[in-house]
Amino acid sequence: MGMLKEFKEFAVKGNVVDMAVGIIIGAAFGKIVSSFVADVIMPPIGLLLGGVDFTNLAITLKAAAGDTPAVVLGYGKFIQSVVDFTIVAFAIFLVVKAMNSLKKKEEEAPAEPPKQEVLLTEIRDLLKQK
Repeated sequence: MGMLKEFKEFAVKGNVVDMAVGIIIGAAFGKIVSSFVADVIMPPIGLLLGGVDFTNLAITLKAAAGDTPAVVLGYGKFIQSVVDFTIVAFAIFLVVKAMNSLKKKEEEAPAEPPKQEVLLTEIRDLLKQK
């Protein structure tokens, strides 16, 4: 019974929930970036390279014979995935960099002392005056 309780405490911690939300948002972000790369970035690049559609680039290793499908090496999809990864990694880099700069600003700003400490300081100053 102790392990079940320990798992429950682990599963409902804020960090686990935050991580789950991050994974879901990351997956959605990945789809957006993939669409951006496939539909916006790659067509002009293909046009500059003579109308090449990268997703269709492949080398046929063995032609189809009867019911057996062809064996192809789809290097165009790999190129597309590398471009997707590069853009996603750069976007994440920018987000992390922005978050780090915000954290630095928060750390630089001095925190206000608690009310009790302010009151004690005032009392100390009043006692020094007498």
